[in-house]
Amino acid sequence: SGSIHLSVQEILNIIFRHQGDEISYNIVWEIRLPRILSVIILGGALSVSGFLLQTFFNNPIAGPFVLGISSGAKLIVAFLMIFLLSRSVSIGSGAMILAAFAGSMISMGFVLLVAKKVHNMSMLVISGVMIGYICSAITDFVVTFADDSNIVNLHNWSLGSFSGMTWGNVRTMVVVLITMVIVFFMSKPISAYQLGETYAQNMGVNIKVFRILLILLSSILSACVTAFAGPISFVGIAVPHIAKSLLKTAKPLLVIPACFLGGAVFCLFCDLIARTVFAPTELSISSVTAVFGAPVVIYIMIRRQQRI
Repeated sequence: SGSIHLSVQEILNIIFRHQGDEISYNIVWEIRLPRILSVIILGGALSVSGFLLQTFFNNPIAGPFVLGISSGAKLIVAFLMIFLLSRSVSIGSGAMILAAFAGSMISMGFVLLVAKKVHNMSMLVISGVMIGYICSAITDFVVTFADDSNIVNLHNWSLGSFSGMTWGNVRTMVVVLITMVIVFFMSKPISAYQLGETYAQNMGVNIKVFRILLILLSSILSACVTAFAGPISFVGIAVPHIAKSLLKTAKPLLVIPACFLGGAVFCLFCDLIARTVFAPTELSISSVTAVFGAPVVIYIMIRRQQRI
């Protein structure tokens, strides 16, 4: 165990020419590359999920983590993993995604119920945070009292981590890419919806179907992230805001690709810090994304308050 130094030339030779010693080759191809690709895909997915939720609720600080959607996904995945692992049954990536999606939809259902009763957006966010805390508390309670050594390792996943990604995981993430294509082709109705429900209806958008699609797509994206990497905080809020600020536009046709790219870059940067700052100890990815993402959220709230 331990670290190994590889030059840029050696890495390029391994990737493009398949040259190099067996240890270096396995490190690059079986550990680093699947992890990098996973971070790019999942980071982008989380950011776009945040953008869709912000569009749906018309709230700049709505996101999968803040609204408790990621925590709901984490809860159901943890229950499934504990149930199957305690019976020595292996769990596939597809089952993880389905469990996370079910958890996301349950949490989203609670958030929508609160949204019907509460018209104040601040109260909605607070309610989402409370739902997240309840789900996290139940998950932590269950994981703490788990006996099996494999189940105890759930604790690391529950804090958020991109470690242990495989090519099998990357292939399953085609679900994210298909969802992203659908989201991109929804750019026009999203743009109309941003200008108001009445305008969108006049432009031929079926509001009921459109809102259901927004919920389903955002839940699929956040569920995939939670299934593979656990809950990751603030990416879904901070990155869409940064993307819109840099582009100086809120046009979905530009913002959606920018969110995906921005989420990928942001998570790659945070993952690099998580792995290297206290190496060989690895930080949870959520701790790092919170350090850089939370100040952006505070800035958004202050700016919004000044406008009021």
